[in-house]
Amino acid sequence: MRNTARWAATLGLTATAVCGPLTGAALAEPAAASSLYAPSALVLTLGHGESAATVTPERAVTLTCAPTSSGTHPAAAAACAELRAAGGDFDALGAGSDALCTREYKPVVVTVDGVWRGQRVSYERTFANECVKSSYGTLFAF
Repeated sequence: MRNTARWAATLGLTATAVCGPLTGAALAEPAAASSLYAPSALVLTLGHGESAATVTPERAVTLTCAPTSSGTHPAAAAACAELRAAGGDFDALGAGSDALCTREYKPVVVTVDGVWRGQRVSYERTFANECVKSSYGTLFAF
């Protein structure tokens, strides 16, 4: 049941993030070939627990990175810049972080679903606690 609710929320937010910018596009003039871009629209969720399969998301944000940074993510521009610099590699985020965190184990699960530069992405990561999650940069700080 929890997985069904998670997927329903993810699909609904993804549809909003991807289709929202298209509203009114039918009336717009055709774009020049130089302004074409691959879509980048993501839905990020956060929940406390060890696996997305057993956790109900507590928060969700949208992030659109092309053509401009937007969405409900609190720092959309910085998160998009960070993801571009990492080449879309979620595991590369936070590499070399100097954050000092306690060893408290209170797991936090972050999922990312959507499209990055035209390619479907689905990512899940479990962090030991909120501090560790936040040390991985702006993308996961929501």
